Amino acid sequence: MVLTCPVATGRTTTHPDGTGQSRRTVLRTGALLAVGAAAVPLTGCGLLDRDGPTPPPDPLEPLAAESRELAARHRAAITADPGLADRLTPIADAHTAHADELRRLIGRPEPSGPAAPGPTVVDGARNTLLAELRAAEQSGRDNAAKACADAPGDRAALLGTIAAARATHLEALK
Repeated sequence: MVLTCPVATGRTTTHPDGTGQSRRTVLRTGALLAVGAAAVPLTGCGLLDRDGPTPPPDPLEPLAAESRELAARHRAAITADPGLADRLTPIADAHTAHADELRRLIGRPEPSGPAAPGPTVVDGARNTLLAELRAAEQSGRDNAAKACADAPGDRAALLGTIAAARATHLEALK
């Protein structure tokens, strides 16, 4: 079982069974195996690894959830007092648009779970209903303004717009 490599040609390795491979074929095969071995861990990274660490929540997650909740509160108020539909529908639509844009910016879908409950108001208690919505909008405006102040520049413009919209909602609810 002697392997010989003739020095004169330098091209063929002779195996005991008499077959031979060119040096170029051996090197090409080795290179392909090395590249393939290096690529396997990279291409398989995380594909089947569902138990790995989940990414941390985005700092805008609470603001996106709050936007959805505010939209739901306004829609529930419209159900409780249909006479407020002209006044509250544009506000609810704005909150939905803000939530959608925040989700797009975050890059993750809306988390699944139960919908946020709307305000529970007895029919005809318009002043109480509007007071609850104003309090929710005030809290939402404060949260959006804080998020805007803490955000990097690429997110601050959207957050400033949301804070300003919530401030105008407060005026519309007076």
